[in-house]
Amino acid sequence: MAFGRKPEVEIIKEDLKVWECSSEECNCWVRDNFKSSGEEPTCPICSSEMVSTTKNLQVIQNHASAK
Repeated sequence: MAFGRKPEVEIIKEDLKVWECSSEECNCWVRDNFKSSGEEPTCPICSSEMVSTTKNLQVIQNHASAK
């Protein structure tokens, strides 16, 4: 028996839209549903343009953007 063991939670992954920094020196990216408002965001680290792409990531809900 394993008394202190937590049940394993299934991790759900999906192809999600993300924004990646276009700078070669920067590896910053941000999920689309976590970006600041606006059409095309700028990189929060180096202020370069960001380009839209997809990544297979764990699904996380952003409850702050649902308002």
